[in-house]
Amino acid sequence: MGVMGAFVFAAQMINVAIPGTGSSGHLGGGLLLAVLLGPHAALLAISSVLIVQALFFADGGLLALGCNIVNMGIIPAYLIYPFCFRPLAGPCPTASRRSAAIMIAALLALQSGALAVVLQTTVSGITALPFTSFVLLMQPVHLAIGLLEGVVTAAVVTLVSTARPELLARQPLASPTGLPLRRLLVGFFVAAVLTGGLGSLGASDKPDGLEWAIRQVAGSAELTKPESGLHRLLARLQEQVALLPEYDFRQSGTPSPAAGASAAQWGTSLAGLVGGGITVLLLSLGALVLGMRRGNP
Repeated sequence: MGVMGAFVFAAQMINVAIPGTGSSGHLGGGLLLAVLLGPHAALLAISSVLIVQALFFADGGLLALGCNIVNMGIIPAYLIYPFCFRPLAGPCPTASRRSAAIMIAALLALQSGALAVVLQTTVSGITALPFTSFVLLMQPVHLAIGLLEGVVTAAVVTLVSTARPELLARQPLASPTGLPLRRLLVGFFVAAVLTGGLGSLGASDKPDGLEWAIRQVAGSAELTKPESGLHRLLARLQEQVALLPEYDFRQSGTPSPAAGASAAQWGTSLAGLVGGGITVLLLSLGALVLGMRRGNP
């Protein structure tokens, strides 16, 4: 859980430009975690990733955290995985059938999550985004992001099924074959370190699908935030606890453009490493506590 959570955290830092839209997309990870870990562990892992992003990097508002967990955790883990992926994949899927099921499930997960965002903002009653315009922009752009999600998820699951096929069944064999589990986990940990520390430097600077859709409708990627009440209180809390706000060093003064770009690159790399480490620690401690409560320390 810890290693895969760190991997998803790092992968989410890499935004890939979507041709012809002026937007970008990144891995959600909820479906990937559900296929590899099962729905319960997947929800814990993706929730930890989102909590770390919100608290330590001011990525996503604290009041939006519950909606983010629903959209990126509950929907893929408890709706798409059991009612779409598993029936399509079947009990003993071939590699091609599993990959096809993942592609369809990923597309449905991203479309469902995008629709949920539109419905949540509408039901909130405090948004100026018109429903029709918002949904007509959100769904197509997240269709492209869903394709990216499907390709990455299918590739990672195929790798795991080749190295340790029994992990996908979550029923350890008496004599496991293939790559030792320790090596597999070390491989994912190294991938998380390289992705968060180096790969994130090449991420697209274009707005993600949600920011792009909001900008198209409202003219700005950032909507006006309340200056008082719970919104402001939690915003100040984020400002105080965020180690690297927006995955960058805290700015003091006005740095030169060259120095600012260099600092931003180092800040992004450090954020990827620190965020992955915190995610591993949080999930490992959580798993330890749950194991102790079940009498299995």
